Amino acid sequence: MKRVDDFRLRFGKQELVPIVVGGMGVDISTAELALEVARLGGIGHISDALVQSVSDRRYGTKFVSEKLKKYKANVASSDKSDVHFNLAVLEEATRNHVSRTMEAKRGDGMIFINCMEKLTMNAPRETLRVRLSAALDAGIDGITLSAGLHLGSFALIEDHPRFRDARLGIIVSSARALGMFLRKNARLQRLPDFVVVEGPLAGGHLGFGLDWAKYDLRTLVAEVQAFLKTEHLDIPVIAAGGIFTGSDAVSFLEQGVAAAQVATRFTVTRECGLPAKVKQEYFKASEEDIEVNTISPTGYPMRMLKGSPAIGAGIRPNCEAYGYLLDASGRCSYIDAYNREVELHPGAKKVKVMDKTCLCTHMRNFDCWTCGQTTYRLKDTTRRLPDGSYQVLSAEQVFLDYQFSVDQKIALPP
Repeated sequence: MKRVDDFRLRFGKQELVPIVVGGMGVDISTAELALEVARLGGIGHISDALVQSVSDRRYGTKFVSEKLKKYKANVASSDKSDVHFNLAVLEEATRNHVSRTMEAKRGDGMIFINCMEKLTMNAPRETLRVRLSAALDAGIDGITLSAGLHLGSFALIEDHPRFRDARLGIIVSSARALGMFLRKNARLQRLPDFVVVEGPLAGGHLGFGLDWAKYDLRTLVAEVQAFLKTEHLDIPVIAAGGIFTGSDAVSFLEQGVAAAQVATRFTVTRECGLPAKVKQEYFKASEEDIEVNTISPTGYPMRMLKGSPAIGAGIRPNCEAYGYLLDASGRCSYIDAYNREVELHPGAKKVKVMDKTCLCTHMRNFDCWTCGQTTYRLKDTTRRLPDGSYQVLSAEQVFLDYQFSVDQKIALPP
């Protein structure tokens, strides 16, 4: 009976344990989590979502308060078109996070950064270019392009000296999306180093509509593999979404994927950035507590726990401090939804906004409890303590269980 450890993910001459821990923002996939995964020989992700806030929390910078101070006079206005990010500050924040993480790296694994195209930041091309370039400058091993088609992202960094050196890949949910990406970037003569095929059971934003249940990861992987074979392309495929046990991962590795990307089981590890109380909410969750909704201003459906404080919270938009989801015209669908409710309830001290949420503020405050579909199984991976809470695991325990377990077994902590 095979184990994950019987396989290896190969990038050139480098061999890694074929376990990738996905990039969960905002600092849910912490540097500590990524570093531990790299130490154990796999690939760990950090995320650049709300990177200026992450820098403030971790390294004592004041980027968020300085941005708020600059645009404070605009707070009461619904027009956010003049609220821009200082690109030099954005570059510094990204370098802070990446360089300090890479300086602490030990072991034979790698550390990647997850970059979401949907973080449009009122200047989509310029801000994405800065984030990508700064991460490369700071020595990141690789970049995973997520939350979007990224048809122009490679072109943003084609002149960077590490463009052909760093490992660059993209998350897709269909062979069609991959085909579009490859065709758009054909002139660059630079293929992605890996493709993550993310299925409908993944956490956070989904590359599917509300009909997500009609799709199946194994089928999607097979379609991408068939497409690559037809195109005579040898690009490692990484399966993601709902891979809960080492045996689940092995079944995909035997299907020919290069690695499995996992995240849900690492949300309840000590190294994960979620607050302790929120980790207990994940442990306690039943299958009925998980929903896919459309409250994200990105336009993508999103999976989360129904008890997330972000759902229905009618807080005032805080784009002057954050503003990561402002489009190129300075618009965000949450601002429109909030203003609609304020107009419908004149004089109300607080309003409820059910159809959208202020994702920047709520993700920053860990109030948007995004999760994978298998979150309800987390209670079966640990022990319940005398006080009724669940024992938090270490990232090493979870990683090694994926690496060495067989027969759908999960090793409980001592």
